[in-house]
Amino acid sequence: MSALVAAPHPASARDRTGRSELWSAYLGQLPYDAGVLLQERLRERRLRNEIPDALLLLEHPPVYTKGRRTGPGDLPMGEDWYRMQGIEVAESDRGGRVTYHGPGQVVGYPIVAARDVLAYVRAVEAAVVAALADSGVDAGVRPGLTGVWVGERKIGSIGVHVSRGVTTHGFAVNVENDLQPFRWVVPCGLEGVQMTSVLRETGARGQVECFRRRVAFRLAEALDRRQRIVSVERLEGRTADSRRAGPPVLA
Repeated sequence: MSALVAAPHPASARDRTGRSELWSAYLGQLPYDAGVLLQERLRERRLRNEIPDALLLLEHPPVYTKGRRTGPGDLPMGEDWYRMQGIEVAESDRGGRVTYHGPGQVVGYPIVAARDVLAYVRAVEAAVVAALADSGVDAGVRPGLTGVWVGERKIGSIGVHVSRGVTTHGFAVNVENDLQPFRWVVPCGLEGVQMTSVLRETGARGQVECFRRRVAFRLAEALDRRQRIVSVERLEGRTADSRRAGPPVLA
């Protein structure tokens, strides 16, 4: 069992080697507030041990999210100006400061029971780095800074919230999203930081779906889980099929 696990799911959600599962669901594009509410519902299900660890993969419409350490200088144009550009401004209970989400960026929200939060964050970073390597991007972490970097250019942001031992929020990786909105704020509180993307680093378009699959696989690997693709309805226990199916049967 991974040292990260605080409350393992019942044995029915394990494979023959004893690994727990990571249930992964792709949601398409989802408004930020709706994503937050979904995470809260799934966190409650995880706490009740009704689901194993889970991963939501999605994209958001244009939005700036303000972490707990956001200062007034992080949005220098004023919130109304950003809304006039068609970009929502939303509060967030995750760590960190301001970041941007938009179409073409892969956002991952792991709902994971974590005993060691620092080790969990390192596992998320390692998964993103490995998925970027699979995509032809040589990325890594920088001492004293969060997120994932290509040299001095930032390509991935990480912001985590932990409540009662279960994580919400997670990571966002620039794949082929518009980078201009980052220039209108102080991203992650880092003055003058340059943002980059998979598209900018490789010139390859159409990478969102491939990267989404790669990062889901790599996160399961980093957490020592077996990935199972499920629907969001299955995660929420909202379908008659899922109620009839009972515990998952592993091949």
